[in-house]
Amino acid sequence: MIPHYSLSRRRLLRLALAVSFAPVAAGSARSAFAADAPLLAVGAPEAQAVKYVEDARQASGATAGSNCANCGLYQGAAGSTQGPCQLFPGRQVKAAGWCTAWAPQL
Repeated sequence: MIPHYSLSRRRLLRLALAVSFAPVAAGSARSAFAADAPLLAVGAPEAQAVKYVEDARQASGATAGSNCANCGLYQGAAGSTQGPCQLFPGRQVKAAGWCTAWAPQL
């Protein structure tokens, strides 16, 4: 015999809320772990591929005023010295850094 499950409106609403908040909870957990992520090494292959430097003033292709802190890919908190970058999952970059993937924040 096949069991019969009854979904009341209340149960269905709870399920819908749980599913809708799952990405938010996952993002919060991800950002908590990102704070403990190691700093990206300038000599790492992925850093060298985009010419990452820890100080934008040392970058030959950087435009004046561009750095990781004002890049659209940077996910660090405002005013922080380093933070996660979408380009380097599991690693942090210096806020004063720069790479060729720099894009203005929207």
